[in-house]
Parts: sequence; C-alpha cells; structure tokens
Amino acid sequence: MKHLEMISHQELFAAQDTAPLVRVSNSDDTRIDKLKNLKTSFKSMTWYEWVMVAIMIFIAGLSMYNAFAHPTPDGNPAWLTVLNFISAVCGCFCIFFCAKASISNFAFGLINTIVYAIYLWYWKIYGTFALEMLVYLPFNIGSWIAWSKHRDETQLELTKAKKLDIYQDVIVGCIIVISTVIYHFILERIGGTTPWLDAATVAIGIIATALELMRFREQYVLWIITDVVAVAMYIQHFDPVYLTKKSIYLIMAIVGLYNWWKLQKRNVTNE
Repeated sequence: MKHLEMISHQELFAAQDTAPLVRVSNSDDTRIDKLKNLKTSFKSMTWYEWVMVAIMIFIAGLSMYNAFAHPTPDGNPAWLTVLNFISAVCGCFCIFFCAKASISNFAFGLINTIVYAIYLWYWKIYGTFALEMLVYLPFNIGSWIAWSKHRDETQLELTKAKKLDIYQDVIVGCIIVISTVIYHFILERIGGTTPWLDAATVAIGIIATALELMRFREQYVLWIITDVVAVAMYIQHFDPVYLTKKSIYLIMAIVGLYNWWKLQKRNVTNE
C-alpha cells in the first residue's frame, strides 16, 4: 500500500478534475420532494377514509357501467359517466388531503374542477360552470402557491393553519350577507328558481375558498354549511354519484374543522 502514498498532490488534483461530476438539478429535487409528500399524504389516510373511497368508486363505477350497458335518453351519456368517475375519485382525495392541510390536495382538486366543469357545460349549467372556471380554478392554483410558501415546520407536506380574530369573523359575516343580497338580486333578475338558497350557497362557497387560500381554519365552518345544502339538494334531485360525493364532503368538512383547529395550535405566531 506504500506506493499509494507516493501519489503527488498534483496527480491527485488532476484526477479530481477529470472525474465526472453528477449533479441533481433543483427541479429534480423538487419533483422528488413532491412525490415524497404525496406518498406521506396517502400513508396518513385513515381506514374510514379508504372505506369512503371504496364506496365512492363502487357507486361511480356502477353508474358508469349502467350508462354503457343500459343507456337512457334523459340520463348522462356514457362518456360523461367516465368523467364523473374521475371527478368523484379525485374529489375524494382532494378533500381528504385538504382536511389534513396537505398541499398534495391541489393536484387532485385541479383535475376535479376541470372535469366537473365539463359536466356542467354539457348540461348547460352555465352559472355554476362560470363559478368553477372563474373562481374555483384560479383560487385552486393560487392556494397551491400560497400553501407551498407556508409549510409546517414538523410536517413539510402540510401547510400552516391560521385563525381569524373576532373582528375578522364579523367582517367575514358582513361580506357573506352583502354578497348574498347582491347575488340574490342578480339571480332574481335572470329567473332563478331558488335565488336566496343559490345566492347564499355561492356567497359562502366563494368566501370559504378565499379563507382556504389564506389558510384560515374557519373555512370549514362555511364548508359544512354549503355541504349540508348540497346534500339536501342531491337528495331532492337524487343523483347517486353526487349525493355520495357530497355526503363524503360533509363528513370530511367536520373532520377538517377538527384537524385544522389542532394544527392551528402549533402556529403560535398565526402567520
């Protein structure tokens, strides 16, 4: 081994200069981190969340099968039930991860929003279509960016949760009331069948989405209200896929309120 000791410093440096360098780009690091965070998010799912996913897949899959095997002139066309299936599954994972403050939710939320918008356009539900594309889609992208900039110190796949002060609660309540009155006036002018209910649901949904972007836990108080209305609506009109989906949303809104309340306690500075 003594002959190795005879290598000069010049030879050693020359060998280092000629050795190939392997670099991992920042984009590769970011991609790996995102995959790790996604894997962590899936691992965090509870048994009852997987049960709800299974129920959603079964209901949406059965609806898709019936559309192909027994098509009806007044029902969803077969291709649309495929989109409904995608929307149902992605929507479930979105709200499961969002209820845990996981940043991974936005990828599934983006797919869900776009697919649901196609469903609304097909059935000429232009008001809700406009809401999805002009409000929820941009907010989804903006929230993705905002949450990524405020990660939890102990669990990097999560964002920090904040809480509203009392005066902010009052401001939010006033905005909802004013928005409801304005939107009710618009819906009444264009012949809406349930203008007060529609107006309140839309106003609360938009404010809840804004609170989600700003990472406030109180968003889930509003989501519970909108989900109760949505479940009642789909019971009345009976759409099994969306009734199941909105029922799951309601359950997870309650779970989300509990999770975000706990998570906010860790954010002492409320930033």
